[in-house]
Amino acid sequence: MLFDLDDTLFDHLHGARCALTSVHQLHAAFAATPFADFARAHARVLEHLHARVVLGEIGIDEARLARFRALFAEAGVEAGDDQVAAAAAAYRLNYIAARRPVAGALALLEALKPRVRIGIVSNNLWREQQDKVDACGFGPYVDALVVSEEAGVAKPDPRIFAIALERLGADAAEAVMIGDSWVNDIAGAAAAGVRSIWFNRSDLAPPADPLDIPELRALEPAAPVLAAIFGSGTRS
Repeated sequence: MLFDLDDTLFDHLHGARCALTSVHQLHAAFAATPFADFARAHARVLEHLHARVVLGEIGIDEARLARFRALFAEAGVEAGDDQVAAAAAAYRLNYIAARRPVAGALALLEALKPRVRIGIVSNNLWREQQDKVDACGFGPYVDALVVSEEAGVAKPDPRIFAIALERLGADAAEAVMIGDSWVNDIAGAAAAGVRSIWFNRSDLAPPADPLDIPELRALEPAAPVLAAIFGSGTRS
């Protein structure tokens, strides 16, 4: 059983929202922007810089500073190093304080553990993802944590799924992947020959030409999730 981590088992959206709320009030130029617009700008800058972190082009601390320097610039502020560092530190502090599992994730892992070997496949830095696993209490249920930094390859490349399956001693034909990203998790798993289930808790529209993929909107109660994994793939 393979899982994505961020916004599948770990509630990254909640952590990011809590952290960004604190930063939004940190500077008058940020507070003057409606929070929804500020959040969209942050997500856009974060996506670009995170891709560079995953590729090893930039360190995570450097990327965090660059992210908030870019947000200050978009707000029309020529921020000094101290201002940028304060915003980055406030975000990080509040993100860590808000770490939590997605609702139902722990109960689902507990229900699965006696029946399957469990792996997490994630695009990020290993230490960052291991800390999330520890903070959420996932450790006792996870048999393999495969992160792009240490694996040397990132989703949707099928090789990272192959690495996870090798560590779990499993074949693609007997594996199932659950993740929230259609490109990284669903298309990536398909390329690796792994059956997948789309975790669509944000109620996103499927691709124009979707695969025949079961869809889940929540991880609780566990029963319909287990039916999707082991049964006919009933939607819930």
